[in-house]
Amino acid sequence: MITLRNVTLRRGTKVVLDDASVTLQPGEKIGLVGRNGAGKSSLFALLTDRLQADRGEVEVPRHWTRSEVAQHMPETDMPATEFVLEGDTRLMAAQALLSTAEASGDGHAIAEAHVALSDAQAFDARSRAQALLLGLGFRPDQVDAPVNSFSGGWRMRLQLARALMCPAELMLLDEPTNHLDLDALVWLEAWLKRYEGTLLVISHDREFLDAITRVTLHLDEAKLTRYGGNYTAFEALRAERMALQQAAYDKQRDRIAHLQKFIDRFKAKASKAKQAQSRVKALERMEKLAPVLTSADFAFEFREPASLPNPMLALQDVACGYAAPDGGDPRVIVRDINRSVLAGQRIGILGANGQGKSTLVKTVARMQPALAGHITEGKGLAIGYFAQQEMDVLRPDEGPLAHMVRLAKEVSPQAREQELRDFLGQFRFTGDMVSQAVGSLSGGEKARLVLAMLVWQRPNLLLLDEPTNHLDLQTREALSMALNEFEGTVLLVSHDRALLREVCDEFWLVTRGGIGPFDGDLDDYQQWLLDQSREQARAQKAQRDGRREAPPRAAEPAAEPPPASAPASSREDRKAAAQARTRLAEQTRPLKREMGQIEANLAAWNGERATLEAELASGNATPERIAELGRRLKTLGDDIDGAEMRWLELGEQLQQFDQG
Repeated sequence: MITLRNVTLRRGTKVVLDDASVTLQPGEKIGLVGRNGAGKSSLFALLTDRLQADRGEVEVPRHWTRSEVAQHMPETDMPATEFVLEGDTRLMAAQALLSTAEASGDGHAIAEAHVALSDAQAFDARSRAQALLLGLGFRPDQVDAPVNSFSGGWRMRLQLARALMCPAELMLLDEPTNHLDLDALVWLEAWLKRYEGTLLVISHDREFLDAITRVTLHLDEAKLTRYGGNYTAFEALRAERMALQQAAYDKQRDRIAHLQKFIDRFKAKASKAKQAQSRVKALERMEKLAPVLTSADFAFEFREPASLPNPMLALQDVACGYAAPDGGDPRVIVRDINRSVLAGQRIGILGANGQGKSTLVKTVARMQPALAGHITEGKGLAIGYFAQQEMDVLRPDEGPLAHMVRLAKEVSPQAREQELRDFLGQFRFTGDMVSQAVGSLSGGEKARLVLAMLVWQRPNLLLLDEPTNHLDLQTREALSMALNEFEGTVLLVSHDRALLREVCDEFWLVTRGGIGPFDGDLDDYQQWLLDQSREQARAQKAQRDGRREAPPRAAEPAAEPPPASAPASSREDRKAAAQARTRLAEQTRPLKREMGQIEANLAAWNGERATLEAELASGNATPERIAELGRRLKTLGDDIDGAEMRWLELGEQLQQFDQG
């Protein structure tokens, strides 16, 4: 088990943990929650020995292998599959052992190395690595592409796959869903549910936490508090605890006021001096309860739009994409878009990464021109755009106040600097923070600045591209409330299912170069993703083995031999013919029976093989299950090969009887 006893941890002058104690049992799946900057990542560093406690004890079993997602972007030409394989530390150690043994020519050591490779399930390691890549959204043609050929977000997926590849007893995941779309997120949920080790995950996605975790660890004001249950249960339990704490605090304040009133009234009277003094001592001994402080104190609202044109937008035969840098043909991502956006609509845009969701939003936001067609904007349209990469709309060398001053000159020139400072204060930019370079701010602080700029513009159409990537749970809740009260129109791209459920009334689906309405809710979309995944697995199987099927059934011999060229004219001839037919039937009956049994077996075995290969391709199997699948598929292949050979032999024998 993992045990923290009276741990104090400081980062510079900041106290991250103050006399914290907690116990985590093996196999538990724990969600670590708290405000941005509370110290969650520092706790991870403490558990992996990158940091040492200033006081107290941290105990993690020595024999445990630990796995976490590296935060640096890899720079290597190594193929993606090989990069992921290196995450399997046990496999790498076995391969190194074999190389050393072979170099020394030590036969005994070579045998031991092969045993270690078998224990590390080396025979199917490559297929397991590629199953992880496919599950995280990589295409089959990308699994052996160089790591350097992928963008930053996809490289982080490679780092996640590498961490999942490690056979670890303790897995630490810090915001694993930030670079995932919904289909990869759903796959990761299923994988983590089957993970048998101890999992500690930092996430601001409440549905992800609810699906995965059964314990919640809350880090607040340098204190660690353990709650049994997922995030939703934690919220209820914490609210109950806070209510009890507030009641105890109020009761103590009343008691203190009563004691102080008695002391003030009677401390000068000789007859009451002893009682007054005893109450002074009681007041000094009393352990003062702190008032209940809540981090859920951030709230904001969008200003009422100046107008609400209807329709907001009309897209006619629009094509979105990118112009070729060399002046060649442009790259079209989404084409033939014919949609209208009406006042008051709440539209969630669904689709896998790379299908064109962000490209569509950028085109509507005027960040890039449409490649074809026409976009008609309603009179008075005011667009507020939240870019997936905040730095697309921010300047790293300027502070929040400079951003607001520049924005105010465009939107409201009459705004005074103090008004802008007060406005930034509503978004937790106070004091010197208003002048701090944006490039040095955290991801959550940058996101809050973009939200502040959106609110100031008074938009009537909000285009939000992954607005929650760096927001903590409290700020996400504030955004959800603000969007629900917003009177304008919202187009939302997000992998945060809670936000999509709470905000959107309808969905558009971007897929296969087109866009259209999705008739259903998020649960229907997740089922659609599952169906698509199964179809893709079947297609990959067909491509891999050419849809190897059972051999075609041979035409069965006629129940009776063909009539003789000349009809038998005598009873003896008819009797001889009947006897011949009987002998033929007796001779061929066992062959037909065996062929029928083989065909039944082939049908069952081919069906089982298709099911097992689909399961293996889905990436949902545990390492133990993958090994079991590999062994069973090998057995099935041998059985099918042998049965097909026997079936062909029987067919030839029947044909010989028929011709004889």
